[in-house]
Amino acid sequence: MSAVYRVDLDAFARNLRRVREAVAPAVPMLVVKDDAYAHGLERIVRRAGEEGVRWFGAFDVVTGAAVRAIAGPDARIFVWLIGGADDLATGIAADLDLGLGDEALLDDLARLAADRPARVHLKIDTGLHRNGIRPERWQGALARTAALVDSGRAVLEGIWSHISEASDADDDDARALFLAARDQARSAGLDPRFSHLAASAAGFARGEFREDLVRVGAFSYGIRPAGGPSETDLGIEPIARLTATVTTVDTAGVHLDVGSLHGLPCTLAARFDVDTPGGPRRVEAIRPTETVLAPWDDAAPGDEIVIFGRGARSSATDLAELIDTIGEEIALRVSPSLPRVYDADGR
Repeated sequence: MSAVYRVDLDAFARNLRRVREAVAPAVPMLVVKDDAYAHGLERIVRRAGEEGVRWFGAFDVVTGAAVRAIAGPDARIFVWLIGGADDLATGIAADLDLGLGDEALLDDLARLAADRPARVHLKIDTGLHRNGIRPERWQGALARTAALVDSGRAVLEGIWSHISEASDADDDDARALFLAARDQARSAGLDPRFSHLAASAAGFARGEFREDLVRVGAFSYGIRPAGGPSETDLGIEPIARLTATVTTVDTAGVHLDVGSLHGLPCTLAARFDVDTPGGPRRVEAIRPTETVLAPWDDAAPGDEIVIFGRGARSSATDLAELIDTIGEEIALRVSPSLPRVYDADGR
């Protein structure tokens, strides 16, 4: 045996059903950035398609094109990290929905020779400043977009934004800006088909934020928010677990074949326990290619230990909270060099 990242696709399917239920009547958009949150893009997209997912959020055009190749022509694939004219051309060729939050991209699109109109989702900056068009420049961006639509270079498919989810008051202010921006688009003669503002947390907790689409990443994979409701309260379950194998036992402890180079942060050493055949044991050291546990009687090479995730003492977010980060960052650290094994209900 060796260290592996085991992904339960049936648990993933249950999460998708829970997401669909929680954000209804909005349509969920499954976010699959960073190799589907380190769970494996191809297998996740294929199973999501089997479960009826039709909208994917792919972050960048390279991932978007990969999702198109997996999901086929009927899927809608939204991307929002767009670097310029080359990315626009790639996105249009792959029939992607393009999230534009920079006026310069509208100028690039006006100069681009393409054989079909771009499907544009225009982003208003509602205060997060991640990107997006500032409210004072919104009318000008709408005028540019209208010209692109009139010339057949674009179709305005959506208005969208991100919110901070730092407080209800901040999010309420952001939503007011968002709704005003959408009204201005309609007053300018543009008729976006879709509005999307919420991601996982707001999509579950605040019905007024759901609009037409809800972009759900972490919750789809069973990753709860740091400092927020538990997985049980949310009705989701972790779909993956990081397992390691005992390689040697000596006076220093029990050595496992996983370490910081595989994605387990060394700052977690001496901060959490894992279950072993001898009961809970402290993780005493995390080195580049090994982790050392406190010993137990009869520990032997070949024993399998679950480090975090499904069926473990700790979830990704539990560990993240120990080092003041967020749960999805722990999941995303899992190295692609570790084998992925796909199970059904842990089998």
